[in-house]
Amino acid sequence: MLDEPTWRERADAHAERVDALVADHLARRRDGVPHPVHDFLFSYYSYKPSQLRRWHPGYGVGLAGGAEYAERRGYEMVDGVARVSQTMLAERGDLIAGTHALLVATASRPANTGCFGMHEWAMVYRSEGTRHPHPLRLGHEGTDQVVESHRITCSHFDAYRFFTPAARDRNTLRPRSEDRPAFEQPGCLHAGMDLYKHAFRLSPLISSDLIADCFALARDIRVLDMRAAPYDLADLGFDPVPIETAAGKRTYAAAQAEFAERGAPLRTRLIEACDALLACRPRAGVTVSSATPA
Repeated sequence: MLDEPTWRERADAHAERVDALVADHLARRRDGVPHPVHDFLFSYYSYKPSQLRRWHPGYGVGLAGGAEYAERRGYEMVDGVARVSQTMLAERGDLIAGTHALLVATASRPANTGCFGMHEWAMVYRSEGTRHPHPLRLGHEGTDQVVESHRITCSHFDAYRFFTPAARDRNTLRPRSEDRPAFEQPGCLHAGMDLYKHAFRLSPLISSDLIADCFALARDIRVLDMRAAPYDLADLGFDPVPIETAAGKRTYAAAQAEFAERGAPLRTRLIEACDALLACRPRAGVTVSSATPA
């Protein structure tokens, strides 16, 4: 149970933190200025800045005097105390279990830092177009040559599915949406960014503080992801990580290892949160309380 001054202080601190992280994005959005690096976190991922800003304490924590939470999906108000309902927990049972299985499988593997970010290159291989309104540093022919001179080992389905048809056959792995636990590994940049996705999909069952921590990591990873991509982003102030060179490969692998290290405790926290939620799931045949609809 949190008294009202305590939880309001935490909610305000969370909102201030998120405001600092998304202020530039919101300003660009108001001005209609796209950004190929940072917009990704709000275009590819479905969580809005307003949702990220909203603080939730997580399942099992009551908010004294939290009447405004009673109108939010997944909450109930009992004797002046707002809390996430058992109904919400029961509804998300399969998601929690699936997320837990994926995170545990990923954490069980060593970080592989030998892919060198070739996924972005494979997305434009032998294609006349690009995925972003920026030129290719090496042109289409030079980009194709880089792809053809490298062994492509992408393990992340949500990157692999955007490969061009010609590039798909060059990948040594065949990840599918239904077998992610068999492929995900902690050195993958997209697996690190997806910690944010796994976290917000569990909201409001987990603390928003953990979601914000995962967002901050994803934001930093995205910068490396695009600096190592084949695009020329100099006009945005991003120096390339030229993975087509030995020096660029070393830089990329070192940064990849650092992000894997930063992501490990967040993945552990998410696993622990899933463990706790799974332990609290209502047993079969037990009637659960009804949440107040949004």
